[in-house]
Amino acid sequence: MTRRNRGMRGLGYLLLAVITAVSAFPFYTLLTIGLNPADFSVLKGDLFAPSLYFGNFAEAWRVSHLGQAMFNSTVITAGSMLLLLFVSASAAYVIVRFPNRLHRFIFSLFMLGMMVPPIVNTVPLYTLMQRISGVNTRWAMILLLAASCMPLTTFLYVGFIKAIPRQFEEAAIIDGCSWFSAFWRIIFPQLKPITATAVIMNAVSIWNNYGQAIFFLQKRQVHTIPIAISIFFQTYGARWNLMAAATILGMIPALVIFLLFQKSFIKGLSAGGIKG
Repeated sequence: MTRRNRGMRGLGYLLLAVITAVSAFPFYTLLTIGLNPADFSVLKGDLFAPSLYFGNFAEAWRVSHLGQAMFNSTVITAGSMLLLLFVSASAAYVIVRFPNRLHRFIFSLFMLGMMVPPIVNTVPLYTLMQRISGVNTRWAMILLLAASCMPLTTFLYVGFIKAIPRQFEEAAIIDGCSWFSAFWRIIFPQLKPITATAVIMNAVSIWNNYGQAIFFLQKRQVHTIPIAISIFFQTYGARWNLMAAATILGMIPALVIFLLFQKSFIKGLSAGGIKG
């Protein structure tokens, strides 16, 4: 390796280290504030000397009702993802394997849905939710969030399924499987990378959803993490240590989801784009 190449590699590592430090600093600051007592002060150097005071997390959990909010967010996110993956994968398979005018029209509607900002649908959605008695219910929020994420997820699945040879499920059908069974037993396991991509993109988005949840989940019993933290901020806005602790607690599940599926995330996203 020439001196010039070594210098370029060293410069790349240095640039990567700077970017990493800049990206990590806000999270470090948040964690440091959450681990300091109420008399935290940057002027006293507390930012670089956390006191490891974990009482803030227990108090933030108690006063912000994060336990109930965590349960609501978990139910809504899990329910939305199960429904979303089942419907999107099934729809994409039918669109790819059984092309006709109706299916192409349905796919066009999915693509059109990707162009409509969610805020535009707020008023008609609220009217619909009232008519079906879905306001302040978890099941209606599951349907709403799954439907809002369905266009992009279906698009990703379509691009990936197109590259899978049709002979896979045809061989299974010859052996006695139905098309439905062949898809879920033969094809869907091969969609693991794009499924991981869909899980990270949508689960984190659904977990952090605030714009729609604030309209349709108004009672405290059905508040999700973003709403509970928002109300907590309004009540304890001057207590930065509690605010930081509550924010960290709300971030942990989304971080866990990302860590579990990160290996397949980039692979699935790039493969879906290339194969589409």
